[in-house]
Amino acid sequence: MAFRGQHEHSLDAKDRITVPAGYRAALSDGVVVMEGVEKCVEVWPKAAAEAMEAEWINPLSPMGADGRRIRRRVFGTSEEVEIDSAGRIRLSKPLLRHASLEGSSLVVGVGDHLEIWNGSAWDEESTEFEAQAAELTERLAEQARTPGAGA
Repeated sequence: MAFRGQHEHSLDAKDRITVPAGYRAALSDGVVVMEGVEKCVEVWPKAAAEAMEAEWINPLSPMGADGRRIRRRVFGTSEEVEIDSAGRIRLSKPLLRHASLEGSSLVVGVGDHLEIWNGSAWDEESTEFEAQAAELTERLAEQARTPGAGA
């Protein structure tokens, strides 16, 4: 299942956010939440998080400083959570601080996972993207034409 769209939801008094109903089945086998690289919280189906970690994080050498830092960031800021009977997940205080989440937030589909954004931060991200969209798509198209090229 691809996670798509934008859904406005509010955090409750116990730091829980409602997962959009259409996504709950895809998250029923477990959820991993973690700090995003940007100021958001990533919400992954457990199996997808483990696949991402196996492909991108675990191969990083623990002997190199960059590998250690990325591994610390991913594993140190992530946690497994459950969806409660009302379709909510609880976010820890560190995750809330990282993404400046309080009150109304935006749950955004990103294909293989969800992101939870502060509304103002999402507006800034969207504005920045719009300003760079043509250049970004051109760079990505060039990478696709050049075998072995990375971002």
